[in-house]
Amino acid sequence: MPRNDLTGKVVLVVGASSGMGRRFAELAAAAGATVAVTARRAELLDQIVATQHAQGYRCSAHPADATDAAAARYVVEQVVELHGRIDSVLLNAGGAPALDLNTLTAEAITGYMRTNYDVAVNYLVPVLAHMREHGTGTVAHTNSLAGWYGIPLQGPYSAAKAAVRVLLDTYRIEYAASGIRFVSIYPGFVRTEATLGDGMPAPGEIDEDTAARHMIRAVTHAGESYSFPWHTAALVGVGRVVPTRARRTILGWALRSQRHSDQTEGQTQ
Repeated sequence: MPRNDLTGKVVLVVGASSGMGRRFAELAAAAGATVAVTARRAELLDQIVATQHAQGYRCSAHPADATDAAAARYVVEQVVELHGRIDSVLLNAGGAPALDLNTLTAEAITGYMRTNYDVAVNYLVPVLAHMREHGTGTVAHTNSLAGWYGIPLQGPYSAAKAAVRVLLDTYRIEYAASGIRFVSIYPGFVRTEATLGDGMPAPGEIDEDTAARHMIRAVTHAGESYSFPWHTAALVGVGRVVPTRARRTILGWALRSQRHSDQTEGQTQ
């Protein structure tokens, strides 16, 4: 497939302070991109910039809370003013621990929507306004294999990821003549600082470096969808085609098994 070389491109990475976002930013810089990183934790962004500058790469930090639409717009304005344009954006903010719907309040559920849906939209809209002026650009979103259907202990997270998936599908239709490419990236379980001790079973888990290299490939190769690792993606793909009742039965069995395992482990400690 044809490639979109990152050399000389300006790449904005949202959610870049740690984990896959940070590693993606490092790999993009090493591939020749000018990288702008944003997240809430300014001190971690400064560390990234210092490291990239020491290696001779171009990188800038733009601390902001992605749940604040005005702050997100300002970051986009800053990056364009400083670097002249934005060629690609990775919408990578979000995440969630194990979430038991039996215990969640309405506020908690909508809160996870804000931190996984709103954070994407708040950057998506101003970035697209800029890219439309130039008639080109790549918008990549770190979705999740959990965004294809309801996953036990991930209900609000799955719902938010599904919402962004559908939104980007609509953008692809309405922006078909814009010259802008939309890429949905679907990771499986990835071991990062944020996932340590989060209570979620993680079959087929991969490390963040491997995940970030997949994400670079997704952004630099043609195509609108990229899933990894292949074995987890294949299982989710099977789940998408089997009858809904069968899928729910299998997932319900897996949830009961996990709860029994957790209960047994708790009794032996």
